[in-house]
Amino acid sequence: MKKIINDPAAVVVESLRGLAVAHDDLLRVQEDPAVVVRADAPVGGKVAVISGGGSGHEPLHGGFVGPGMLHAAVPGEVFTSPTPDAVQAAVTATTGEAGALLIVKNYTGDVLNFETAAELAAAEGQDVRSVVIDDDIAVADSTFTAGRRGVGGTVLLEKLTGAAAERGDSLDQVEAIARKIVGQVRSMGVALTAPTVPHVGEPSFSLAEDEIEFGIGIHGEPGRERIPAEPADALVQRLLTAVLEDLPFERGDEVLLFTNSMGGTPQLELYLAHGIAERLLAERGITVRRRLVGPYVTSLEMQGISLTLLKLDDELIELWDAPVHTAALRWGV
Repeated sequence: MKKIINDPAAVVVESLRGLAVAHDDLLRVQEDPAVVVRADAPVGGKVAVISGGGSGHEPLHGGFVGPGMLHAAVPGEVFTSPTPDAVQAAVTATTGEAGALLIVKNYTGDVLNFETAAELAAAEGQDVRSVVIDDDIAVADSTFTAGRRGVGGTVLLEKLTGAAAERGDSLDQVEAIARKIVGQVRSMGVALTAPTVPHVGEPSFSLAEDEIEFGIGIHGEPGRERIPAEPADALVQRLLTAVLEDLPFERGDEVLLFTNSMGGTPQLELYLAHGIAERLLAERGITVRRRLVGPYVTSLEMQGISLTLLKLDDELIELWDAPVHTAALRWGV
């Protein structure tokens, strides 16, 4: 295993220290328990939007802390859910009378620990609610989940709800927007190589030189099937067809297309895949109104991509275009 680390047990906290000094105008880091918080938190009169999960998916979630997106992110160890006390610390650091919305990816540990924290906050008189994102259409159940996994759609959900909170929406309104987004977003991914978790020291799975894993999860979980490698046109067609048929998306729809690198895919290949996806959508009469391309939900150094489609309306377009200023996403500022 060759990685730029010291002690595998300290990789998360050392990374968080680097994040803190690189972006001290946007965020601050609390180490025990580990929480990334907006530099100006708590923001008076605004709903706090909080997310989190295992590390190894950077810039998710800490890279999305800042005005127009998250008020706090709760990082667990690599591919490990954060503990309830860490989520509680995020709530305490950010939440005022307007309450808080917890965005939770659908992994068993995340759901249990965030729900426990929400219950503890409620017992102290705080209005804290949870919305679970489960956009991955690859499998119904997996090693980590009961039901579909939360993947690329998480970034879109965090941006859009963060914008709603920033403009002053109530907790009821922010929650309603979040639930609408969950109902209208779908994702699918493919892996060409496996990730290597630092404290494990070897790849999570093995693929032959001519194999790819179709429907992979962001922790290296098994996908739908292992198939022979194929050219980009065929691969993107396979991913996009699965996504389109699930909701389903239809001719005349307007969408946001998110083409995501799993960490090890070069931009040369990523933009190639994105261009194919845009062409295929146009052929089906589906209009791409907004797009996002880049490594935003990664799986350490895994080579692969995921495609995410969100069905848009005027309100969601307005929220997407609203200013955002974070380490990993920024526009309009």
